[in-house]
Amino acid sequence: MATISSATHDANGVPLTRGHKKVIFASSLGTVFEWYDFYLYGSLAAIIAAQFFSGVNETTGFIFALLAFAAGFAVRPFGAVVFGRIGDMIGRKYTFLVTIVIMGISTFLVGILPSYGSIGIAAPIILIVLRLLQGLALGGEYGGAATYVAEHAPHGKRGLYTSFIQTTATIGLLLSLVVILVVRESIGVEAFNAWGWRIPFLLSIVLLGISVWIRLQLSESPLFQQMKDEGKLSKAPISESFFSKNGRIVLLALLGATAGQAVVWYAGQFYAMYFLTQSLKVDSTTTWMLIGGALVLGTPFFVFFGWLSDKIGRKPIVMAGCLVAALTYFPLFQGLTHYANPAIGEASRAAPVVVVADPETCSFQFDPVGKKKFTSSCDIATAALAKAGVPYTVRKADPGTVASVMVGETAVQSYEGTGLDAATATASGAEFGTAMKAALTSAGYPEKADPARINKPMVLAILTLLVIYVTMVYGPIAAWLVELFPTRIRYTSMSLPYHIGNGWFGGFLPTISFALVAATGNIYYGLWYPIVIALMTFVVGTLFLRETKDVDIHH
Repeated sequence: MATISSATHDANGVPLTRGHKKVIFASSLGTVFEWYDFYLYGSLAAIIAAQFFSGVNETTGFIFALLAFAAGFAVRPFGAVVFGRIGDMIGRKYTFLVTIVIMGISTFLVGILPSYGSIGIAAPIILIVLRLLQGLALGGEYGGAATYVAEHAPHGKRGLYTSFIQTTATIGLLLSLVVILVVRESIGVEAFNAWGWRIPFLLSIVLLGISVWIRLQLSESPLFQQMKDEGKLSKAPISESFFSKNGRIVLLALLGATAGQAVVWYAGQFYAMYFLTQSLKVDSTTTWMLIGGALVLGTPFFVFFGWLSDKIGRKPIVMAGCLVAALTYFPLFQGLTHYANPAIGEASRAAPVVVVADPETCSFQFDPVGKKKFTSSCDIATAALAKAGVPYTVRKADPGTVASVMVGETAVQSYEGTGLDAATATASGAEFGTAMKAALTSAGYPEKADPARINKPMVLAILTLLVIYVTMVYGPIAAWLVELFPTRIRYTSMSLPYHIGNGWFGGFLPTISFALVAATGNIYYGLWYPIVIALMTFVVGTLFLRETKDVDIHH
C-alpha cells in the first residue's frame, strides 16, 4: 500500500488518513475484480450461446444464454442471506475473503469448461452451476464491502466513501470490455470466437491472487470489533433482520430504493448494449467502444453524487434518478436508433412491416429447454423478422389464415411448417427467407448498421446520459442502505433488499425486455419494464422511506 498518500483530502477538505485510503482502495479493488468476473459472461453472451447452447436454435440459444446470465442474479439474494449472516456473526473481513475466492475459481473454471460439442448437455448444466456459484459469491461480496467501508467512514462522509464501492460495478464492466477488445484485436475475430474468448476468464485467477493478497492485509471493521468485544453481536441476524419490525424496513428498502435503482442501472448499461447489438445491428466492437467511452465519462459522477448525498441527502438524488429515467427512456432509445442505425427508422416509416395472421397461431416464442418447435406460419414469419431486427406489428386475420408479411405494399407469403418432412421444411424455409430478404432489402431495411452512418458522438452522448442516470441512483444507495439498519444486523439486512433488487428486478431485465420485444415486434416495448419499476420505486420511496444522511450508525 505504499502508493497511498496520506496527504490527500476528501471533497470537504478533511484529511483522508492512510488507513481510510487503504480501506477504500482494498475494498474497491477487490470488488472491481469480482464484478469483472461476473460481467464477462454478460459481455460474451452471444459467443457463449454458440459454445454451450449450440444444440438448440439460434434465437432460443441466445435467450437460454441470457437466462444463464440471469441465473447468477437469481441466487444473489440467497448469497446475501448466507454470507450476510456469517458477516454479522463472524466478521466483515473474512466473509468477503471467502466470497472472492468462490467467485475467482468459478470464473476460471468457465474458461476451461468444454463446449456443448465436446460433452453435450453437461456443458450448459455445468456452466449454469458455475453461474450460480458466482451469484452466491456476489450476494455476499457487495454487502460486505459496502458495510466495511461505511463503518470505517467518519460521520458526514459515508456517501463519499461508499461511492467508491459504487464505481466498482461499472469499472468491472469496463475492465471486462477492455480485456475482451484487446484479446479480440490481438488474435482476430475468428480465433477469438473459437477459443480466445476463454482468455479473459482464465485471467481471473491472476486477479483472484491479487485480490486475496490485498484483502488479507485489512483489519476488521472497528464497529463490528467493538460490538464483538462488548458481546453484543446478533445470535440470529436472519430472524432479527426479516422477522421483526426491521422486516418492514427491508421490504420498503427493496420496493422504494433498490428495485428502481436496479432497473435504471441495468437499462443504462446492459440493456443499452444489447439494444445496440441485437435490435440495431451495430457491430460488437463499435458497441463495446461506445459503451466503454460512456462508462469512462460517466463513472466520476458516482463519486459526485455520493458526495452530494452527504450534503442534500440520499433520498432526493435516488428518487430524481428513477423519475427522470422513466420519463426519458423512450426518447433516448429512439435517439439511439436515429443516430446508430437511421435506416431502420427510415424504412419503417416508408414501408412499415405488418404480419397478417390468425392471433391464435402466434406463440410467445420462449423455450429455454429447446424442445418446442415453433412451426406455425405466424411463428415462422415473426421469428424471421425478430432475427433480422425489423420492427413489425401484427394484424388480425381470419382463423385458419396462413400468415403473410406486408413490407410496405409487398406481400410475402409464409408457410405452415407443422408436419413437413425435413427436406420440404428446409426448402420452404429457404424460399421464404429469400423472398423476405429481397422485400426487406428493396424497402431499405439494413442487415447491419452502416458504419458510415453511425453518428458516434451523439450515440456516445446518449449512452453517457444513461450512465449518469445510473450514477444518480447508484452513487448514494450504499450509504442509504447502511444507514437504514443497526450495526448488529447491518450486513444481513442491507444485503437482501440490495440483491433482490439488483439480482431479480435488475438481473432479469434483459431477458424480460427482449421477450416483450419479440412478442410485440416493437423494439422499444421492452422499456416498459424498467419504466414501470422505476416509477413504483419513486412513489414508494418518496412516501415511505426516510432520509438517513444525519443518522449515527455507531449503534
